[in-house]
Amino acid sequence: MKLSRPVSWFLLAFGVWSWIIWITFVKNLVEDISGLAFDDGHPTAYFWVHLTLAIVSFVLGTVVGGIGLRSLRVLGPRQR
Repeated sequence: MKLSRPVSWFLLAFGVWSWIIWITFVKNLVEDISGLAFDDGHPTAYFWVHLTLAIVSFVLGTVVGGIGLRSLRVLGPRQR
């Protein structure tokens, strides 16, 4: 199956966006001072659930972005 150029760019952009958003989220999660993520220096269930969500999102973002990148490579340079 061949994807269109706009769809391929969308998938690639989604993958990049996912990494930017979730890296920021994990950074904020690790630096949490509200007491939700850590209790006396030990990770809480909140921390583990959200870290799992972030890891799954990293994997999905990588897969989706990879599909978009692969599709763009197959399509080759745009012809005028």
